[in-house]
Amino acid sequence: MTSREPIKAVVTLVSIGTACWVVAAILFLVTGSEAKLVWTCVVGAALGATGIRYSIRRNRRSAI
Repeated sequence: MTSREPIKAVVTLVSIGTACWVVAAILFLVTGSEAKLVWTCVVGAALGATGIRYSIRRNRRSAI
């Protein structure tokens, strides 16, 4: 296992979670759900994007 393989797994996992939040937000918008549900999905997707950036940046600094 190279040093790049663990970060790929982490980024893939967080990307899948972020994509799920985006899909849920779109579904909630289409169905006309409460604004609270839509904003929950938006915040979840934003945190996921932050997690992707953080993981890549951490890998570059510490080479995990």
